[in-house]
Amino acid sequence: MMASQDSQLRESPFPTLLELLLSVNTLVHVGCVAKINPAAPLDKVCILSCGISTGLGATLNVAKPKKGSSVAIFGLGAVGLAAAEGARIAGASRIIGIDLNSKRFHEAKKFGVTEFVNPKDYDKPVQEVLAEMTGGGVDRSVECTGSISAMISAFECVHDGWGVAVLVGVPNKDDAFKTHPMNVLNEKTLKGTFFGNYKPRSDLPAVVEKYMNKELELEKFITHEVPFSEINKAFEYMLKGDGLRCIIRMDA
Repeated sequence: MMASQDSQLRESPFPTLLELLLSVNTLVHVGCVAKINPAAPLDKVCILSCGISTGLGATLNVAKPKKGSSVAIFGLGAVGLAAAEGARIAGASRIIGIDLNSKRFHEAKKFGVTEFVNPKDYDKPVQEVLAEMTGGGVDRSVECTGSISAMISAFECVHDGWGVAVLVGVPNKDDAFKTHPMNVLNEKTLKGTFFGNYKPRSDLPAVVEKYMNKELELEKFITHEVPFSEINKAFEYMLKGDGLRCIIRMDA
């Protein structure tokens, strides 16, 4: 943060998040500065600053699955796997991963995913497949892709009467969410969340403690580590979809 309490980023064609990504100085609101356990390893808990907390909180804070319940996770990238991790911590007995890339299924087992569905393998909507698998629908679903069709499927796949669907992914601005009104009348619940309903300053210290107490496993999200001098490798990993989270060591 600059001593003037002002930002160097005055005019830019890029969204704010992209501006801050590679900026030399960043002005941060006090509500986004969290004091954490000094014993926590920063090269592990740093990944809690965005996607991992988003997926984790979407399940634990918003979907709130009960022990022994069934949870469907749409999208098995880092955010979706964090949502699966939340379902594992909550004690869900069935965690069903849905993804168009079957290569992700093996990795997802490390995060508690018990069953896998690739929508391309079926000639019917995936919500119908899930309803047949679970005897009417899953108890909770978390959508982590941003695909409008996945969002609709995530809502329609939950059980009538008590099912809750949580939308995490960000759709295109022109997308429209369309579903039959009976899905609402039948008491399916649709929710959305930003950053997993965590408040950074007050809530992140407790998430760090989940890691320190070995309740939350962060190491399995970290697939690469590079020195700052090789930062372009991190971008290459991201563009190739190779791995989940890459740690950049600023002192190396």
